[in-house]
This record gives sequence, structure tokens and C-alpha cells, in this order.
Amino acid sequence: MTTRRMGLNAVIFGLGSHEAGWRMPESDPLSSTNLEYWIDIARRAEAGGFDALFLGDVLALQQSADLHLSDALDPIVILSALAAVTKRIGLIGTASTSFDHPYHLARRFASLDHISRGRAGWNIVTSSNALEAQNFGLDVMPEHDQRYARAVDVVEATLALWNSWDEDARIVDKQAGRYLDPAKVRTVNHDGPFIRTRGPLNVPRSPQGRPLLAQAGSSEAGRDFAARYADLVFIVQSSLPEAQEFYADMKARAVRLGRSPESLRVFPGIVPIAAATHEAAEARLAQMNRFMIIEHVLAKLSEFLGTDLSSADLDAPLPAHVGSGAPNQSSQSRVAVLVGIARREQLTLRQLLSRLASGRGHLLAVGTGPAIAARMQEWCEVGAADGFNVMAPVMPQDLQSFINLVMPHLNISVGNKP
Repeated sequence: MTTRRMGLNAVIFGLGSHEAGWRMPESDPLSSTNLEYWIDIARRAEAGGFDALFLGDVLALQQSADLHLSDALDPIVILSALAAVTKRIGLIGTASTSFDHPYHLARRFASLDHISRGRAGWNIVTSSNALEAQNFGLDVMPEHDQRYARAVDVVEATLALWNSWDEDARIVDKQAGRYLDPAKVRTVNHDGPFIRTRGPLNVPRSPQGRPLLAQAGSSEAGRDFAARYADLVFIVQSSLPEAQEFYADMKARAVRLGRSPESLRVFPGIVPIAAATHEAAEARLAQMNRFMIIEHVLAKLSEFLGTDLSSADLDAPLPAHVGSGAPNQSSQSRVAVLVGIARREQLTLRQLLSRLASGRGHLLAVGTGPAIAARMQEWCEVGAADGFNVMAPVMPQDLQSFINLVMPHLNISVGNKP
């Protein structure tokens, strides 16, 4: 059996990963704008042994916002508040390379790293929703490859800004009246295909040297990008063979770039529904799915797949032509995952909607704590994962169920970050 320690991130977006989480009897639909809600989750996750909190983000009020919880606070604001009430847990926030300037990105995440004493992480996204593009003055979202080309330029500029201060630049000599050594603070003069910035940053070098970098993307461009820059790679593959292929590919790409394979860690997403018995866990999932609004999830699936499914038979298989056309510029990897799940498991459209509602195609684990833990351990032992993004369906109830029922059976120890 492997002795490698499993890493765990608690993923928090709204009230949980399930689209109907806000409708559950125990949920307070207004709590996502209440700081006490976030503090409660952070304290539960830290006490329970999670390595980090991971906050997703979308820069738009999404389609069908009248039918689901779509409003979202700025992750950096939330994580800054949580830095004051936690001591150990990492704080990973999402920010877009398509719509943020590197100077802002470098400054915000360096600031978070300082106030958290070295616990900040940046989840790098290129954004994919057309509504986000329109919020920033674009008529359409730039094509997939162009978004990744810009992401490279933005990250290179951000890294240069973080490196514009030496660790010992602040000499704070009160007698001589010298605060810093100007030879140890440099302009960067980055002039790339998308970004220009002079620098230096006006925030000193942060405790980690730079914040942790995370990225999710299964396309060729996404894999290349992650292999070059990421410390953590978040993946959506939900079958063991596909996850093993992705894992091996990412480690090999890192090695080809001169990195050690251990320097890049792969975290699949897992949607755990844990209960004392398998039957109780299945009943919990069925309860959530009863609150799913079919028309909303169907519209979301249509958007992902680039195909209008509004008139499709919900109790028939996914239409044969879906997924066979040109790649969806919004989210190429998610299309492949969702179509793959439908074909491999021979799901009806209605069943696929339930899978999408639960966790957008991530690994769905329903059962007892020991059974879920055993599955997670297997993935780590056979080269499919170094850890997991734990996407509790409803917050905080399912997060606490995972802590109480699953974590006692996992190979983890409190006190280390991924």
C-alpha cells in the first residue's frame, strides 16, 4: 500500500455542488452573502483536516438566474476575511486571465498571501461563459486557443511582478532612514503579445515567494499550460482509466519540461454523498434530485454541449449526433466528459441531467464512509490522483458528513498543505 499522503481541498461554490442545494429543506438560500456562513465552513474544514478551501467563480449572473443560485461574492474578499479566522488551511481563489490585468492579480494574491501568512493560492481560469465576455465589452468569447495564449502572457507577467522584490529587499534601517534596498526591487518591463506592465509590484515578496498555482483544463492547450505552470491540476475525469491516463500524461509533460513529477499534483473532483448505509446515501441523492429544476439543468447541458436539447426525449439516450461536431469553444473538455459518461453508462437524458446537477460530471461517490474512502484510496494507489477536490453537494451538511464518515478512513494527517 502506498504511503503517499492524500491531499484534500474543500470546494465551495454557493451552497454546494448540487444545482438544487439552495432548495433543500435545511438550506438558507440567502446565506451565501452572509460572512458567518463562510466562517462556519472554513472552521469546519480546517478542524476536519482539509488542506485548503477552494472557491470557484464566474464573472456573470448566469443564464436562468431566476431558477438557481447564481449570484457570487468576490473570492478574494471572502478569503481575506477567512484568513483572519483560520490558522492552517490554504485559501485558493479563482481569478480570470481573460478579464484581469496581471498587476491586479499579482497584487491581490500577494496581499492575501501576506495576511494569511503564506496560505494563498490562485486557481487560474481563462473563463468560458459568453455572458462573462459581454460584461467586459466583448461581443463573443475569444476562441479557446487564443484564451490560453493570453493566459500564458498573463501568468508570465504575474510571475515577473511577484519576482520583482527580493526576499530581503526591506532593510527598515530607522537610523539611516532607509526602508528598502533599491537594488533589490526591480522593474519587470514585461512586453508580451497581450500584456504590457512596467512594475515593480508595490507589495513586498510574499511568504511563499509566490502563491500556489492551480489550474483545471483537459484540452491539449490546458494540459500544456498546467504542466508548465501549475502546482495543482484539477480534473473532471470520473472514470478510473480516464483519470489514470490524465495523471500519467500530466506527470510526463512535467518531466519533459524539466520538472519533477512530484512538483505537479493531480486532484480529481469528487462529489461525495456519505451516510451510515448505502441505502441512506442513495435516498439523500434522490432527495436532492427531486428538487432539481429540469428546465434549468437542461438549458445548462444544452449550453455545455452546444446543442439545443429542449425538445429531446428525456427518457431516451443522449441523441447520437451530440458531441460529434466541432469542439465547443466554451469548454471543450467538459463536452467530452459529459458525452463520455452518457455513452459509457448508457444513461438516459434525464439520468445525465441528474449527474450534471450533482456535480457537472465529476466523480459521484454515493455510499458509506468506508466505501467512499476505499474508492479514494484506490485512485491514489493506482496512479489516478494525488488528492481530491471534495465538492460537497449541500453546504454545510454534506461537508460535515464527509468529515465525520469518510475522513477517519483516509490516509491523511492534519497540518500540511497540498
